[in-house]
Amino acid sequence: MASFLLSNPFSSLPPRTNNKNQSPKSLSAPSLSLTVLKPTKRSCLYKNFRPTHLSFPSTAFPFAFSRNFLPRASIRDADADASSISAGEPPIVGEDSAAFQLGDQKIASWVYFGVILGVVLFVLDVLWIDNSTGFGKAFIEAVSGLTGSHEVVMFFLILIFATVHSGLASLRDAGEKLIGERAFRVLFAGVSLPLAVSTIVYFINHRYDGVQLWQLQSVPAIHEIVWLSNFVSFFFLYPSTFNLLEVAAVDKPKMHLWETGIMRITRHPQMVGQVIWCLAHTVWIGNTVSVAASLGLIGHHLFGVWNGDRRLAIRYGEAFEDVKRRTSIVPFAAILDGRQKLPKDYYKEFLRLPYLTITALTIGAYFAHPLMQAASFRLHW
Repeated sequence: MASFLLSNPFSSLPPRTNNKNQSPKSLSAPSLSLTVLKPTKRSCLYKNFRPTHLSFPSTAFPFAFSRNFLPRASIRDADADASSISAGEPPIVGEDSAAFQLGDQKIASWVYFGVILGVVLFVLDVLWIDNSTGFGKAFIEAVSGLTGSHEVVMFFLILIFATVHSGLASLRDAGEKLIGERAFRVLFAGVSLPLAVSTIVYFINHRYDGVQLWQLQSVPAIHEIVWLSNFVSFFFLYPSTFNLLEVAAVDKPKMHLWETGIMRITRHPQMVGQVIWCLAHTVWIGNTVSVAASLGLIGHHLFGVWNGDRRLAIRYGEAFEDVKRRTSIVPFAAILDGRQKLPKDYYKEFLRLPYLTITALTIGAYFAHPLMQAASFRLHW
């Protein structure tokens, strides 16, 4: 047990007391005695605590400071915070992102996840993707009927998706109170997913239909630069949630306040990842359809920066303000100006199963591009 003792007569005069019956003899040796105990696994560290020079009799503190006495809690593991304080780093108040313990996983939960995923894909195919039974083709034809411009159709599809997606996200608090967290997640995904599929399929099918603005595909090393940019973008795009079981509503969905890993670089990694992805694809394709798609997607995610901060501020209050003060929207800005202190073993925050999984899936998606293009073409959207 680590502890320290501060004992010092700060004044030759006895402190004031409102107790007229107290014997002056007991106040003749004023001192401060603080015993700070190392927190256990179940306790929490509190930030903004500093030993202060106060004049009190030692008998006024016959106890160690407990978690009920100190100001504000961190929701991170206490021992991790203790080590960060010893290294001069402030304790975090947000959640440790991408933390994944294999021993904590339940096989039944992942079986449910597989079943739910299969059912969702089947329903999506029947009700939306399959041209003989679904409404996806009719939706694309309705939007395309508004204009003959592929660029405008592309922008409209993104605008419709963005309005529905961000609109439902803004209604999340009220919706969860009304129908519950799991039911609202099903509603949110059930409406957003078909619109996302339509937008992606239309982009794949019409990505080369616009006016060519530049042609850089033959430039040396441009393919490698674009590939690397896309690869990196998915490390930023992924953290909208780190728990796939919440995506499928197997676990109760939560609005998380992440603070470690990619969040130390930027508080809005999904926006940064989308910008990187859009720039890479626009450079590679180089036409007006890719520009229209990029403008729509980047605009949507810039709105998401404001809307996301607003929603987190409502949900977490002062805890979010603490995270906001030591993170930045612009990548690396908080690190460069000293507001974010990276741990010495920062790389370990990425050596976790979720990040390793997204690495494998990103590489797999690259090699699956021909399959995605063939599947989209067969839909004739």
